[in-house]
Amino acid sequence: MLEVETVDRILRMRGAGLPVLSLYVRFDPADRRAFPSRVDEQLHEVRLLAKDSSMERDSRLSLRGDIERIEEAVQQERLHPQAVAFFSCSGRGVFEDVELPRSVRDRYVVDETAWVRPLVAVLDEYHRCRVVVIDRGRARFFELYQDEVVECAGRLRDRTLRKPDYAAGMREHTVHNKAELLAKRHYRAVAERLDEEARRHEFDIIAVGGHDHEIPEFLDHLPATVRERVAGTFSVHPREDDLGRIRRRAEQVVERYERAEEQRLVTETLERWSSGGLAVVGLAECLWAGATAAVNQLLVQDEVVLPGTVCDNDGYLAVEGDRCPVCRRELRRTPDVVDELVQAVIDEGGSVEHVAADTPLREHVTAATLRFRPPPHPAV
Repeated sequence: MLEVETVDRILRMRGAGLPVLSLYVRFDPADRRAFPSRVDEQLHEVRLLAKDSSMERDSRLSLRGDIERIEEAVQQERLHPQAVAFFSCSGRGVFEDVELPRSVRDRYVVDETAWVRPLVAVLDEYHRCRVVVIDRGRARFFELYQDEVVECAGRLRDRTLRKPDYAAGMREHTVHNKAELLAKRHYRAVAERLDEEARRHEFDIIAVGGHDHEIPEFLDHLPATVRERVAGTFSVHPREDDLGRIRRRAEQVVERYERAEEQRLVTETLERWSSGGLAVVGLAECLWAGATAAVNQLLVQDEVVLPGTVCDNDGYLAVEGDRCPVCRRELRRTPDVVDELVQAVIDEGGSVEHVAADTPLREHVTAATLRFRPPPHPAV
């Protein structure tokens, strides 16, 4: 499972004058034997680069060490990832390989820092979801995270009136009232558990499954702070034992929630920008805002890669240029300046949202809400 701590560690990987090799390769669990060939195909280009006489000798030797280290790691037994990412700078003695829960494009990047955008995008894609499958007398709880679903301990089962005995003198309206009272007690017990788990930050969102006619009753018993975390509902028999089916239904809820959330964030950011609020739109503006630590939340169009330049002295970022307008030092060229921007925003405590939904962000590439107005651009 991809953890935040792993991404933070890779974010801080630096070559200090030597190249860092970042390699992403898809993994097909149904055809495991194809994986070494896919890795070798990507490493072919890196081998040519390691023989390039225009590169310094230490850098070439480091790259060759990276190739050997990755070739060793390819032989390891893997469970069921959708992709594997390798990060290596053998000249500095650092290496990481990370299994990813979703597929990414095969790609390698050689730069002075690790190329982490696909990692950040994967981590951003997954909310920790509490799945509740409920009826009027039972409740089961699951954790869905990064395509894995695990049932939580502590099923709730409360008394219900399944077969009222009218012959024993119970009137129909009495039976109905008693059944409703028991159901409300049950729903309140489930709501209290979710409220406690929310206070302990055990999940981000909730997906509720059960009979369509019973779910609204349950939702009415949730406190407002929990109700606002409900991402959606799905129809399933409360006694369903197929975890795969529960996972698929819940994943559909989470997918719809993710895309709707992206649409909302893009709309709100563009509206703030158009009304003159604290927001910027477009790569050039976002690069300057990121370089000045002004970004609160960065929105990035998923899988867009653009070259640019960066100043390793003061963090200046730009689409092009030879010298930093701030300190006048020579700028370093980078194959993906958007990745440099993502790292800068995270380093300064901002958040990043990769947008896969079809929104107006496609024409702007990036947009951001701001903490404050950046100072005037030194190049203007």
